[in-house]
Amino acid sequence: MFFAVTPPPGARADLDRALAPLRVAPGAPGWTPPERWHLTLLFLGGVPAGDVPALVAGAGPAVAATPPLSLRLAGGGRFGSRRRPQVCWAGVTGDADVLGGLAGRLAGVARELRLPVEDRPFRAHLTLGRWRPGRPADGALPDRLVGYRGPSWPVTEVELLESHLGTPVRYERVAAWPVG
Repeated sequence: MFFAVTPPPGARADLDRALAPLRVAPGAPGWTPPERWHLTLLFLGGVPAGDVPALVAGAGPAVAATPPLSLRLAGGGRFGSRRRPQVCWAGVTGDADVLGGLAGRLAGVARELRLPVEDRPFRAHLTLGRWRPGRPADGALPDRLVGYRGPSWPVTEVELLESHLGTPVRYERVAAWPVG
């Protein structure tokens, strides 16, 4: 399970168009389909069924404390080195600090329930694709997104999603809360 914000269709379509020339480039990652793009606020992994109601109840006030915010997908980068890239991502600008505060409050809710939470700073990004070990990888590819600036959009809701692995991966909405 994970908490996420999903960019609206127009923002995803704009970024998808910007990625078109990169999709066929040698050494490109395995691309994530745009319909699965989201900004992960907090990854929880497997959550025991008995903890889900308390997680949903606790997340409501954490989201309600968030003022209206708007974001923009902008730029790009990679996790991993240029020689051994792992993840290609798009950056986030706008009210990213407000988004970070929301992510911190959601992490606090999870910690209160004694759910494991990664101990690293929140870094807003949208995963575009992953490079597979042992395959050709062009770690400079994300640099071509450096000048990308998508449309600004208001964040209207936060979702709690559950991943179902398989082909294809699908996300099931567990709960959602309005923002602002």
